[in-house]
Amino acid sequence: MKTYGNMLLPSANPDGLCGSGVKPMRALFGRKFSNLRELREATEGALEVRQKGQPYKVTKEVVLQDEEFRAFASDFFADQDWISPESGGVTPQGEVRCIRVINAKTGTKVLVNSEGYEFPRYTALELT
Repeated sequence: MKTYGNMLLPSANPDGLCGSGVKPMRALFGRKFSNLRELREATEGALEVRQKGQPYKVTKEVVLQDEEFRAFASDFFADQDWISPESGGVTPQGEVRCIRVINAKTGTKVLVNSEGYEFPRYTALELT
């Protein structure tokens, strides 16, 4: 695994194909970013060096009103009642298990992998 800042970048499977031959959704997950601004900056840097990210699977979707989303996005270290320690991890196929958090007003999407915690330990922007 390579890193760019706090971004975790896979070094294997460069074609992005799963065993089924179908391209999975991919995202640039980073570890312990404190807020959305830091995540955006790291994502921009990783994209500049053409990183493709990791395959992921959304296991839950949470839609937050703008004010709630801004509070969430300003402090990724805060525990969230909709995140459980079991919310993250990796599937047997190597996909990051995550929660999709959506700002109802702007449509901004943050992917959260709790990796055993009740806060967004690993985060990524969903760029669609």
